[in-house]
Amino acid sequence: MADGWAVQRTGPGDQARTQAREQLLDAARELFGVVGYRETSEADLCEAAGVTPEVLRQEYGTREGLLIALHNRVTTIGLRAAEAALLSEGIDECAIAERVRRLFDAYVEAVTRDPREARVTFVEVLGVSAVVDEHCKLWRALWTEFLTGEAERAVERGEAEDRDHRVDVMVMVGTVHELMAHHTRRCRRARPEEVSRELTELALTMLGSQRVG
Repeated sequence: MADGWAVQRTGPGDQARTQAREQLLDAARELFGVVGYRETSEADLCEAAGVTPEVLRQEYGTREGLLIALHNRVTTIGLRAAEAALLSEGIDECAIAERVRRLFDAYVEAVTRDPREARVTFVEVLGVSAVVDEHCKLWRALWTEFLTGEAERAVERGEAEDRDHRVDVMVMVGTVHELMAHHTRRCRRARPEEVSRELTELALTMLGSQRVG
């Protein structure tokens, strides 16, 4: 059975499915990110993607499943960018303010590069359904683990107050999303460095690093 699946996944049929999935994601980015999720029907998505409703159901189940898939893709790109920033050359020699700034610079640049993706990621997913809410909750938990690790490293280096920062980080993750949603809704699009500066100041304040000698 495993060998049969492997053969199937490398055949022409798999290439067609991959193309269909990408076409649906492209259509979702355009329609959800410009028109809005609630104003976009499954028929609209299929027409824009050039696929049948059966293909949408086979690959993503529903337009809600497609929304989750697009959100997952953009958020993963943001997390990978933040991880890469914290693994960059010379990062261990940087003070906490510089490390946090680099982290948010990379994250904000990655998730706001395409305004349509930013709108989907921070605005269109809000209040859709319990399923989408749970998906976003899982991502917030992942970000909490990731940033708590950075907070603990700051404590070890004497750059943050010596206490458990998990609750602070949980609050910060929620606030980051709210700030990103706010900037995404604004008529004048804020520059990435402006958003990153706000997030950096927020993080440093919550860590108590501004009060550490």
